[in-house]
Amino acid sequence: MDKGYEKEVFKSISLKASVAKKFNGYCKKLSMSKSMTLLLMLEFFEDNGISPTESMGPKMQTLENLIKKRINGVIAILKDIEKGQTKPTVAMMQSLFQEAEPKKQPLILEKKNTEEKQPKYQERNQQDS
Repeated sequence: MDKGYEKEVFKSISLKASVAKKFNGYCKKLSMSKSMTLLLMLEFFEDNGISPTESMGPKMQTLENLIKKRINGVIAILKDIEKGQTKPTVAMMQSLFQEAEPKKQPLILEKKNTEEKQPKYQERNQQDS
């Protein structure tokens, strides 16, 4: 029995013999009852806004290949932007900041004497006295 639909009554639908045979085969593939298979089909069309009379266009594989080509194109564009714009701009900014840094000078704690000063007082030799 179909879950949630146990107490509902059955109604009959008239189908052509070839259509009924095809539908029965499809129900067996899905391993569902005929009611649940038909309900699933109807919900699919309603949820996706698709009409059975409309064409779906290209198959899913061709859509997948088209999407992959577009993604590869976007990747190529991003790599080109990175090589042509981002990296050179970063390099220019880094060179500007490196030149803008002040040159490191040693801290001035005490002045270095370049000349040796003569002492003010000299010792006398004992011989001079």
